[in-house]
Amino acid sequence: MDFKDFSAKLKEKKGQNPETPADRPYDFAEAYRIRAKMMGVLLRDARESAARTIEDCARLLHITPEQMESWEYGDDAPSLPQLELLAYYLDVPVSHFWGMQTSTLNRASSDQIQPEYISLRNRMVGALLRQAREETKLSLDQVSQQTHIDVATLTAYELGDIPAPMPILLTLSDIYRKPLNYFLETSGQIGELLALREAWKHFMQLPEDVRAFAANPLNIGFIHIAVLLSQMPADRLRQVGASILDITM
Repeated sequence: MDFKDFSAKLKEKKGQNPETPADRPYDFAEAYRIRAKMMGVLLRDARESAARTIEDCARLLHITPEQMESWEYGDDAPSLPQLELLAYYLDVPVSHFWGMQTSTLNRASSDQIQPEYISLRNRMVGALLRQAREETKLSLDQVSQQTHIDVATLTAYELGDIPAPMPILLTLSDIYRKPLNYFLETSGQIGELLALREAWKHFMQLPEDVRAFAANPLNIGFIHIAVLLSQMPADRLRQVGASILDITM
């Protein structure tokens, strides 16, 4: 649903009605009601896109399901802090709730690509399994002896005909001396999101003072210098260190 179409129709209707006085008093109550209705549509859209129930959202906010339902019908409206929690919980930007576009089309598209994505990723993981096995110069028979998995099943894993369950994939990654990250998706929207979450996890594990330094935009120049230093050959880095030492002595 696109509220832009609705807005355009209202403007067209207003233009066709010459009897509407230009100085008519603005109806604030009606404006609030319409905005609440629009927000209600967006609330329900975000909740359904995230596969959450009214009860789930009510528990999150410590309100009754009836209160949550009244928001979705536009009979009442949440506060900004409540919307912020819902945005976090439903995995949408908070601006979604005062935007002009629902997620229905995106949700339908996402539902259609999920089976294709899983099938494609199974084949990609299978190809990486075969590549890792060949790099370690192990035959399927040798891997079968180490894992007690028959050769036919191992072959099906490598062809992507059947997915390797996670416990088995972890075992194979150990045998092939590959980190599990070797098999992760690294491209496309899903891969980029997963990589971003992993990067955020590592960032949050840094000492608090280091995080504060890195998060300060004024320190970006120092971070660029650190990146350049990390890319220098060891002998060049030693020369730089010696030069700094000469200056400070």
